[in-house]
Amino acid sequence: MQARAPIASRASVAPAEAPQLGVRPDLNGCPWHDVKSMLRNVGLRPTRQRMALGWILFGKGDRHLTAEMLYEEASKAKVPVSLATVYNTLHQFTEVGLLRQVAVDGSKTYFDTNVTEHHHFFIEGDNALVDIPGAEAIVGKMPAAPEGFEIARVDVVVRLKRTR
Repeated sequence: MQARAPIASRASVAPAEAPQLGVRPDLNGCPWHDVKSMLRNVGLRPTRQRMALGWILFGKGDRHLTAEMLYEEASKAKVPVSLATVYNTLHQFTEVGLLRQVAVDGSKTYFDTNVTEHHHFFIEGDNALVDIPGAEAIVGKMPAAPEGFEIARVDVVVRLKRTR
């Protein structure tokens, strides 16, 4: 499993590098400050609920969570949010590029804090999503996009089951 350090230990990035996906500028090592900077850098107001959910999401390094999993973590941390607020916040974070949405089944969606291009294993039975290390060349030949379209991203989810 690929793991990056939590936001608390990420170094500052030069402003010229800021537009790259996965790069989070203006981080100083304080999780609360870093979440506030991340939100402001993408044009989101750092409300108490966004700050609290962002701290839970980004304070533990790269991870894959469903809305229900984040809601449960927020409840345990005594963060007063509704499940609807969690869904709305996850979708807002995804729209501005702070999260990546990964659909596993028609009804199961994970949100990935690692927004770089990478693919995933899905472990059936455990319902766990895991980054595939070094999977840059997993897709051989890409089809041509229809006229008027471009390929935005390729998501590969390899399903695994335990051997007996």
